[in-house]
Amino acid sequence: MMSVSVIVILTIAAYFLVLIGVGRLAARGGDNSSFFTGGRKTPWPFVAIAMVGAAISGVTFISVPGMVVGKGYAYLQMVLGFVVGYAVIAWVLLPLFYRRGLVSIYGYLSDRFGRRSHLSGAWIFIVSKMLGAAVRFFVVCVVVQLLVFAPLGLPFELNVAVTLALVWAYTAAGGVKTLIWTDIIKSLCLVGSVALCIYYVSSQLGIGFGDLPGVVSSHSTSKVFYFDNPMEGTYFWKQFIAGIFMAIATNGLDQDMMQRHMACADFKASRKNMMVSAIMQVPVILLFLVLGTLLTIYCEQTSLSVPAKSDELFGAVVFSDAMPVAVGVIFVLGLVSSAYSAAGSALTSLTTSMTVDILHAPERMSQSRLTFVRRMVHVAMTVTMALVIIVFYHLSDDDAISAVYTLASYTYGPILGLFVFGLSSKMRVNDRLVPVVCIAAPCLAWLTTRGLAALGYETGFELLLINAAYTCIGLFVSAVFVSAKENPASLSAPEIK
Repeated sequence: MMSVSVIVILTIAAYFLVLIGVGRLAARGGDNSSFFTGGRKTPWPFVAIAMVGAAISGVTFISVPGMVVGKGYAYLQMVLGFVVGYAVIAWVLLPLFYRRGLVSIYGYLSDRFGRRSHLSGAWIFIVSKMLGAAVRFFVVCVVVQLLVFAPLGLPFELNVAVTLALVWAYTAAGGVKTLIWTDIIKSLCLVGSVALCIYYVSSQLGIGFGDLPGVVSSHSTSKVFYFDNPMEGTYFWKQFIAGIFMAIATNGLDQDMMQRHMACADFKASRKNMMVSAIMQVPVILLFLVLGTLLTIYCEQTSLSVPAKSDELFGAVVFSDAMPVAVGVIFVLGLVSSAYSAAGSALTSLTTSMTVDILHAPERMSQSRLTFVRRMVHVAMTVTMALVIIVFYHLSDDDAISAVYTLASYTYGPILGLFVFGLSSKMRVNDRLVPVVCIAAPCLAWLTTRGLAALGYETGFELLLINAAYTCIGLFVSAVFVSAKENPASLSAPEIK
């Protein structure tokens, strides 16, 4: 039997050959505009297919099937909230961004509040995207380390360096234009790999296609809706509402995701792609959850024990002795397609935000100089991500998908608060105080979760809303002081006649 290490190496090598080939084709005739926006000529159906894969990272691929062990299908409640969140983005944010002709969506904050607010939003995005992408890619690097590098006696640091160098190679020239085409490949590989894994595991269990729905729905892990205990993190309304705002924050207010959506010619085309991709995510995530149930049943009916870490369930089953080699190849293909594409898109968006928002390079430099700076920033982002991944080498025992969303709740909260306040009011704020508010809000949110925990309340993904609320309160207080400074008489006692 072919060794696991050889399977992984050959699969990764073949996949990257395809990616680099696609990247070179997409980069032909490309310039800085195609890197940052894809030239805004991409047909919306292509973007819609690409976005299905773009929304799924290596963490989703590994972690979601394992989540069913402790949380059933509760994650699907959040995914339903995503669809509503995407509708808000499609009808509120997309027209705003297109009308302003923004390359980076954080340019809105400069127009609305001022330069420091713009920088605050950009830096929060850079930090949050770097941390989130590092966690997602870290999970995959751990699997590759276990299957390839460790058996060969090679260190984890080399693993990270090699894989990120490959990611850098296919994104360096094409940018967004390359990402859309590689994400289409990723989407097809993801859905195909999960469907094939379901087929193979079902076959090993002797479950026919017609019997599959009944077997899955009757298993204890397939519970979808949780209405019984509002104190728990899996409670329906907590998950659903958090899903709405999580989608708005991590998609509509995320340069990484929006630069793909805004590759369409206008906001009407982009709106179509957004809603189609949002609806398609529901059955795709359901496939992952169904696979998780089948993996659990497989462990129950064989001598294989359920791993202590839920993220290890998928890999433990597909590489067990009873499974055919084909299942291992499919698993690795799905894993690398989800992880490497997500890392590539993160590096592209980080490069865009740093170049456009922080350095203001397009406004200050010639095209040749801009190209040089963009490439140097791209290298710097790649090196930084490698260092952050190495720091994450010993991640917590929680399932990684929860770790990603917890990080997002802290880091995206201030961005969500800035946009909500900016769009819902016309009040002016003190631009110099905005960075202070954006730092204070996550700290207050953390203290709030500790206080609620002492009362027996489990804070779930609604942490994002708490964080955003503190940001809005801080901005409101700042606006009141600005108003009072400009109109001192408004705060004085009324004159007694």
